[in-house]
Amino acid sequence: MRALFEGAEAIRQRLDIPAPVPAEFPIYAELRAEGMTDYLAMPMTFTDGTRHAVTWATRRAGGFSGEDIRALAELLPILAMAVEIRLNRRIARTLLDTYVGRHAGERILAGEIRRGSGTTVRAAIWQCDLRGFTGFAEREPRDAVIDLLNRFFEAAATPIEAKGGEILKFMGDGVLAIFPLEEDAACARALEAAIEARRAMRSLNRQRHEAGREALRFGLALHVGDVMYGNIGTATRLDFTVIGPAVNVAARLQELAKELDREVLLSAGFAALCSCAAGWFEPLGRFPLRGVSEPVDVFALAEVV
Repeated sequence: MRALFEGAEAIRQRLDIPAPVPAEFPIYAELRAEGMTDYLAMPMTFTDGTRHAVTWATRRAGGFSGEDIRALAELLPILAMAVEIRLNRRIARTLLDTYVGRHAGERILAGEIRRGSGTTVRAAIWQCDLRGFTGFAEREPRDAVIDLLNRFFEAAATPIEAKGGEILKFMGDGVLAIFPLEEDAACARALEAAIEARRAMRSLNRQRHEAGREALRFGLALHVGDVMYGNIGTATRLDFTVIGPAVNVAARLQELAKELDREVLLSAGFAALCSCAAGWFEPLGRFPLRGVSEPVDVFALAEVV
């Protein structure tokens, strides 16, 4: 491949004749062992000018004929076009999965790019953030701040995807995610992810303690409700996210977690949908939440879990 990328027009090796010693490329011996009689590698040029490669091998006696090689050379432009289309789609899917999440990426690739388009989804809503980050960012150099955020997100957010949730966005030092209730045991899986995130944060803090660094503190809220899942923004810049009263409640619960100095808070609506062992939830009472019309019954995740 390297020879082709560096400018070689083609590489051909008959495999049914005595092999040179040593063979120029190890693949020749592998192909001979598979019964191949001829091998041909040719470059493919994409529309952006980049060089790629395609290879063929045959078991036919006498190898490729001159007519075969001419036919393959004529096929190259068509093959390059087909491969480039598929490769670009794969790259686009990977980029969308990385930056907006798998489910949102699928919707965007399917053409859901009109402002205001979306669907109503009933989901468990996960919202968490890192406490004291503003002060840390003011004290520490840029690279240390970035490293801290990455470690926090790795600990707090990795369990979301492991349990089938969808991370919608990283908001500064926070994470917004959903577990659609159309999937089995969504609330139970969201709760399991929260438990794993708390364990991961405590493991991270043990490492920080051993290194003589201050512990990281975080707050996480779990709620359930209907959300609008779709596009909002300007005519030229869109964000695929969730909005609605239930998202607001989750945000206020996360603020309440900070006020109560608790790591994980759950609304009564969320707790009611979790089938788990008794004693996992600690009732804290009924609290008014800023911007929410009715007080909300709130539970904390017990320390014994």
